[in-house]
Amino acid sequence: MRAAFYTRQGPAHEVLQIGEQPTPAPGPGEVRVKLRISGVNPSDWKVRRGGFGRGLAAPLVIPHSDGAGDIDAVGPGVADRVGERVWVWNGQWKRPHGTAAEYIVLPSAQAVPLPANVGYDEGACLGIPALTAVQAVRLANIDQHATVLVAGGAGSVAHYAIQLAKLRGATVITTVSGDAKAEHARRGGADHVVNYRTEDVGARVRDITQGRGVDTIIELDLTSNAKLYPLLLRPHGTVVVYGMSANESALPSLWLMQNSITLRLFLIYDISDADRLAGIAELTKILSEGRLVHAIARHLPLEAIDEAHDTIERGDVVGNVVLDISEETPGR
Repeated sequence: MRAAFYTRQGPAHEVLQIGEQPTPAPGPGEVRVKLRISGVNPSDWKVRRGGFGRGLAAPLVIPHSDGAGDIDAVGPGVADRVGERVWVWNGQWKRPHGTAAEYIVLPSAQAVPLPANVGYDEGACLGIPALTAVQAVRLANIDQHATVLVAGGAGSVAHYAIQLAKLRGATVITTVSGDAKAEHARRGGADHVVNYRTEDVGARVRDITQGRGVDTIIELDLTSNAKLYPLLLRPHGTVVVYGMSANESALPSLWLMQNSITLRLFLIYDISDADRLAGIAELTKILSEGRLVHAIARHLPLEAIDEAHDTIERGDVVGNVVLDISEETPGR
């Protein structure tokens, strides 16, 4: 099969290669997916560069955890699922071979039926961005009376989180760094957009909430933003953290304690089975109803995987970047 891979960590243009690799066969309880689209996420370039303190997962790594395609073979013990359109999650989590290839073999549960009204492109954005947003909003216990601050509203996770919070009836405030990103956040449904480069975020949030503060923050960077929490949160508020920019973060811990603030941190790759099933069920329902807007910023061929990684690392686009694995991708 044709695949992108690397055998050492480093810059994309230096280590990523395209070539032939053995086509995998499904074992007991597994399915094989003939991939049409591979989704590229920030964690992919970070791992490829050696981030998170992680070395090579194997002598040869095929990157990417997200993707969509069609099941073309099943292993012993799996009901006949051949021909199903599916999206996959955790493709390259704790295994060396991810979705930047023509085929991937996974446990059957990790290939989720893709609703008929959802294209393969969108399916390749569900495993990390959409599921992270679903889990964050679920942990936040958001309802129609809540005021929620979604940090970094132009990001892929935040774009989905804004929509999911709005579906629950919440008032959503988000932060961005420029006009194009502000417009993107508004298209996602944000009620209030604050440019953190030109505005005082704390003052704006206090003004919007009439001095009360927000009920919940959905946080993409605990490291950079924790110092602002005393300006943003009401007493007994909640912060749900799905990302940070350093191994350690300084917290206003006395203020957090005095105001009974709840911090909830999670890693989408390693949530409980119950949370995963609940998140997938919720996401499937919303997708089937056509209630989620997706933002595909760039399509690139597999051969341009180094450009895709560099594009995300530089933050050049607003929206998701996906790779075309199959030359023909019906149902996009």
